[in-house]
Amino acid sequence: MRTRVGTTLNLLVPQDREGSFSPRLFARYQRNEKALVLALMEMYVEGVSTRKVKEATEVLCGTSFSKSLLSRLAGGLDSELERWRNRPLEAKAYPYLFVDARYEKVRAERRVVSQGVLLVSGVREDGFREILGVEVADTESEATYYQELFRSLKARGLSGVELVVSEDHEGLSRPPSFATSREHRGSVRCQVHYARNLLGMVSAARRRKDLAAADLRAIFAATSREQALEMASSVARRWREKGNEKVAEHIEEHVQECLSCLAFPESHRRRIRTTNGRERLNQEIKRRTRVW
Repeated sequence: MRTRVGTTLNLLVPQDREGSFSPRLFARYQRNEKALVLALMEMYVEGVSTRKVKEATEVLCGTSFSKSLLSRLAGGLDSELERWRNRPLEAKAYPYLFVDARYEKVRAERRVVSQGVLLVSGVREDGFREILGVEVADTESEATYYQELFRSLKARGLSGVELVVSEDHEGLSRPPSFATSREHRGSVRCQVHYARNLLGMVSAARRRKDLAAADLRAIFAATSREQALEMASSVARRWREKGNEKVAEHIEEHVQECLSCLAFPESHRRRIRTTNGRERLNQEIKRRTRVW
């Protein structure tokens, strides 16, 4: 038996005629100490590649583990992950939801393909954030997967949603019906991602991009929706006069998608106007899925 302290133990197991005897200290056919197995699984969860795990065990334990063994151990986490994904949501209400997607390379049918990972986090009434749902989706039918994920969240106990903050994803073009119309006050498009998209339409001249960024900051700094829309109309008119019809139309048609947060307390707006709070989580996911 291989142990976590770098020792290989040779255990002599008594055999009886009926073959019914089994020691209590370890399971039948067990070759690795359970603590060592848990340590290997923890290394995998923390984002250590199978190659590096193999190298580390050779130094620490004087023995190595094949990639196939490490893959099987990681597969043992699937049932625990599935229980977490289907757990009941215990908070009475999640006023704010943040919905995002990232893309990962996934092995499917002996091929490595890019698939979307849909992520939903919520802010509870007590102010704490919680990851509510994770779903791997085929990029060709993301909208369908979003709706299925929303229905699953509702079935698990999601309620009290007042605002949904998201990027410009196909499956979120219409706000999901998490609650009654009285409770659910709408959705807001991430202001940072909207600004990036708009600045991509502006000419490469640094001065023009700085001017567009300043205009957007002024709109988003408004204290009310009416004031923001009035400023947006003025900004669009100014850009149209400069010959930037495309930029003017984009502001007129889409900037209002970023203003729903103005209906909420001013102290909350900084946190709910973008999905930037999710970046740390995305970094952790990337660190564990794109290892070298």
